[in-house]
Amino acid sequence: LNTVELLGKTRLVLQGGARVLQYRNKLAAAELQLAQATALRNLTREFGAIFIVNDNALLAQKVAADGVHLGGADGTIAAARAVLGSDKLIGVSCYNRLDLAHRAVQNGADYVAFGAFFASSVKPNAPVASLALLQQARREIVLPIVAIGGITMANGASLIAAGADALAVISAVFDAEDVQSSAQ
Repeated sequence: LNTVELLGKTRLVLQGGARVLQYRNKLAAAELQLAQATALRNLTREFGAIFIVNDNALLAQKVAADGVHLGGADGTIAAARAVLGSDKLIGVSCYNRLDLAHRAVQNGADYVAFGAFFASSVKPNAPVASLALLQQARREIVLPIVAIGGITMANGASLIAAGADALAVISAVFDAEDVQSSAQ
């Protein structure tokens, strides 16, 4: 999405009730990432929504984001904490591995994420996570749990029922004909 389209759709998502927004644009040049993240930070402030930057603690710090989400190759929680401070959120992708979630808890993460639970056009080769894993994680992990991957209105309820506290959704909302209603 270009920046104007991104901001327009994001406004509709926030008007639809989204409470957390994560900026994820791995392919953009650093200058564009900074411009988009800054604009999204301002927009999320307008709606009182939490703003998380994917993969990049330095960018999160530059735009005064509420936190960062770290994947397996994005550095340690300690390094992100050193950049962002103790008052910012740090989430960790745990894919389909409960051991990564336990390690994230021990290292001071604020939330953990599992997935992909369903086929996803955003990450077509993502490791597959099961509802049984989510149920076990809910029994063992005290932090908020986010479910990721191919989530739609038709399958999201099963993830909440299995123990997810939040659902990470891209295509089912941003690619919808009525973005605001889909977010709602």
